[in-house]
Amino acid sequence: MSSWTERRMLSSHSATSVPTSSSPPPPRTVTSDPRQVNMETYWREVQSIEEEQEGEEEEEERKSMDEVELEEAWLTEAGLSSLVVGSSSTESPPVAEAVLSTLTRQQAATVKKRLDNYNETLRKRNRQPIRDVRDIFTEPDGDSAGHCPFPTQSHPESPPRRYHTTTKTIRRNTNRGRSTLPMFVFEDQLPEDPSSPAPTPSPSSPNTYSSPVSQLRCADWLLRDTPYSEGVAEHKQGGTCRDCVCFHGDENSELQFAPVSPSHGLTCADDLSSRDLTRLGFISHIELSTFLQALGVQTKRTRPPHSRTRDGGVFGVSLNSLLDNDRKKFPGVKVPVFFQKLLSFLEQNGLQTEGILRVPGSAAKLKLLRRELDRCWSIFDWTEVRPVDAAGLLKLFIRELPTPLLTHTHLSTFCSVLGVSSEVHQVQALQLLLLLLPETHRNTLRALLVFLRKVVSHQDQNRMSLWNVSMVMAPNLFTHRNRGKKLSITKQRDEMEEAVGGAHLIGLMIRHQDLLWTVPNFLLAQVRQMNQASNQRKFNLSRTTSRLLRRKNEKNDRNQVSEMCEGVIRVHAPLHTKVSMAIQLDELTTAKDVTTRFESETSPAQYLYEVGGNIYERRLQPDCCLLDVYRVNPHCDWLIKP
Repeated sequence: MSSWTERRMLSSHSATSVPTSSSPPPPRTVTSDPRQVNMETYWREVQSIEEEQEGEEEEEERKSMDEVELEEAWLTEAGLSSLVVGSSSTESPPVAEAVLSTLTRQQAATVKKRLDNYNETLRKRNRQPIRDVRDIFTEPDGDSAGHCPFPTQSHPESPPRRYHTTTKTIRRNTNRGRSTLPMFVFEDQLPEDPSSPAPTPSPSSPNTYSSPVSQLRCADWLLRDTPYSEGVAEHKQGGTCRDCVCFHGDENSELQFAPVSPSHGLTCADDLSSRDLTRLGFISHIELSTFLQALGVQTKRTRPPHSRTRDGGVFGVSLNSLLDNDRKKFPGVKVPVFFQKLLSFLEQNGLQTEGILRVPGSAAKLKLLRRELDRCWSIFDWTEVRPVDAAGLLKLFIRELPTPLLTHTHLSTFCSVLGVSSEVHQVQALQLLLLLLPETHRNTLRALLVFLRKVVSHQDQNRMSLWNVSMVMAPNLFTHRNRGKKLSITKQRDEMEEAVGGAHLIGLMIRHQDLLWTVPNFLLAQVRQMNQASNQRKFNLSRTTSRLLRRKNEKNDRNQVSEMCEGVIRVHAPLHTKVSMAIQLDELTTAKDVTTRFESETSPAQYLYEVGGNIYERRLQPDCCLLDVYRVNPHCDWLIKP
């Protein structure tokens, strides 16, 4: 009896329940969903993968990292590599110092715990730690001990701040009267009146998958001034936090966001410069660990296997290599051109094909097509390719990536998200996790999710529901293991749980993708603080000089903000005949109002950018209120460009 047949029999035998394992139990939204028992789609996809990979070498078993490697990797990804590799200076290098200056108490406690564990492990191995934790984190005397895990340089008479930093805390005034938020939708709350309006898809999100709904819920955590980790303290005592109460009605309801683009002051990851994205990754990494720890979720990490890469062709070639080649002809391209071509072909020819993605193509035909495309894909004739074969090529391309689309580094963390009991917190964790992906992987994943949402939007024709699409893509995105091996009943049950869990995560990413690329305001505020701290460090100011200048700047900032309510900004547009223009701001002035003044009938699309001050570069959404931007970054320049 084949392993595939055994798995099918096991899934049929377990049709009434999904066994539990020693890992944290899956969330209720997974285990209570009756669709999980239909594993036929998943096992057929696994069989198709095994047939295509027949004769290939098996992947090496991935080994767990030891404690020193684990903590070194964690601190490096947090931008704190100087704490483990050494430094000739007695002071923390600028990047590490800037990161530490932005952290909340809970985030700082997470870093301290990691560094403590790293140093203690080194001592057990008779190795001297590079940096003593007391050099970085000092315990205050008196009653404040335990509340502030690292030194604050603020004045004794100053009121306590959430951010302990040598620079001014950046806060955003969110008390605005207009709607600014993506919305929650509950699918079980259908309108009684058929004429009730349904959510309107965003202009930037065509063919958006959505359900008819009557009640929308604001995802107001995006505009909060506090990190996610600070809002889940109740979970430590086994309680329920505010978000769990607000965003979960009936326990069998499926939570859904209305498709809204990240606007009204919200920032998309693509709007930030690479430098700001790097710093955003440092903070997101620390916050994700703090958040999952507060929710009682443990993460496990393994060493990345040795990846086999190819120099030519398109299959088995890294995304970075493909982009390097593409940019020679198409400067600025963000997603490999071959991948875009494949998705475009499927959108034009396969969205209405019954069973698209689920029905396998011919294994022999796929091998032939792969050889032809590897030889010269740029002149390949797609006219004779069947949609099911193109779908097979898409899945093959994803599986063959030397570094998985979700990366070796983060795959296990994606699985750990299933241990979060609340779907709203799963979405928040996924949001932080996707911000950690390398830019090329994040952009490619985004293009894939847009396509998958279009497939689901045509489910009346192609019979591919959200769950079917998720089950098919699970073994392709979450690297399928144990191929060709005869597994015990326990391991088969574990694999079945992983299949359901992986499909659940893919379903979340498809449904909530517009939200997942949005940068929460608290993260952007911490990036601003990190930039400000770095700038201050760059000028090598003494503490006394810094303190005097800070007092003076805070006074000037208050005066400038009050003046800006009636004042003007100067906008530079070097590519236009009007090189610059002074514009008076008011509460309703938006970025589109400014760009419109420079537009002509023949001019291409232009955006307004916030440049300098406490951000390196940020593209502003058309309906972003400029007075809000000025209040958090009064010293920035304003630039119009494509």
